[in-house]
Amino acid sequence: MNDTTAAPDPLPPIYRVAAGQDRSGEHRGLGVSTIEFKVSTPGENGLFILENTFHAKGGPARHLHYEQDEWFYALEGEFAIEVGKERMRLLPGDSLFAPRRVPHVWAHVGAERGRMLIVFSPAGQMEAFFREVTKANAMPPQDPDLWRAHGMELLGPPLPVE
Repeated sequence: MNDTTAAPDPLPPIYRVAAGQDRSGEHRGLGVSTIEFKVSTPGENGLFILENTFHAKGGPARHLHYEQDEWFYALEGEFAIEVGKERMRLLPGDSLFAPRRVPHVWAHVGAERGRMLIVFSPAGQMEAFFREVTKANAMPPQDPDLWRAHGMELLGPPLPVE
């Protein structure tokens, strides 16, 4: 008699990331802010979550993601966000869903520190993008080829902030 019972698939790993820490223990700067990778599941179809902490005003250039939906959750501070033709402010506790293929741009505009959780689903090339652009400790360059190589389209400058 043959045993055809397959062994169960192993459970995915469980990991804890402490407050103020990056999952890999690395420091990643974007000039006006730092980012910490909190969740990154294997493969491009997984989930990628980062925490973005701002010590100055500013944000990325206007862009869209071809394959990723993006969800923003404000933890501290004030953020201006444009998704499509909608413009709004996010305050602590507010969240916003930006669907794939819809142009968007956002910036920390508050006088105090700003913190936001950002979720990309599926992860696509977002982790690779942030690993690349944080090497310079500056906001991502407005290089269309760089953005396109990571599944995005660069569409314009960052939001002006006062």
